[in-house]
Amino acid sequence: MMKPELSRLSLNQMTTENYSLKETVDACAAEGVGWIGAWRHKIQPADAAGKLIRDAGLRVSSLCRGGFFPAATAGERKERVEDNLRAIDEAAAIGTELLVLVCGPAPDRDLDAARAMVVDGLGQIAGHAKMSGVRLGIEPLHPMYAAERSVVVTLRQAVDMAEQFDAATVA
Repeated sequence: MMKPELSRLSLNQMTTENYSLKETVDACAAEGVGWIGAWRHKIQPADAAGKLIRDAGLRVSSLCRGGFFPAATAGERKERVEDNLRAIDEAAAIGTELLVLVCGPAPDRDLDAARAMVVDGLGQIAGHAKMSGVRLGIEPLHPMYAAERSVVVTLRQAVDMAEQFDAATVA
């Protein structure tokens, strides 16, 4: 039986949660998988992770995750923006052009206010993303996740948010 061509395949690192980054990279390289979808908690420090991935001949399709902009206080929102700025830097360090954003739940059940916080957060990080060569990808999640993960639950909501920014920076 002929071995399938896997060089265009991207393995989401969450599927190998119990493996170290090195183990995942080594397995991908051994099997001819050309890409990896990285997760922030598995790529620290990002500079070393980027080198490991590049040295194995792999490329990074995306980094998951940024976002989680809505928060109960201005101080918490500021911390989340700062975390997203770090996520952009990590994405650039590992060599991906896409940071996936899971936008976060409403802190007080006010979905419209929480969605406005997402747009505000995007506005605070879009310039840094553009300068870093990283595109911000808004990921809508199934509505059942609205209470705990994301107030962006439809493609229309994601598109409406993205259209407020340069298409080369926010999608």
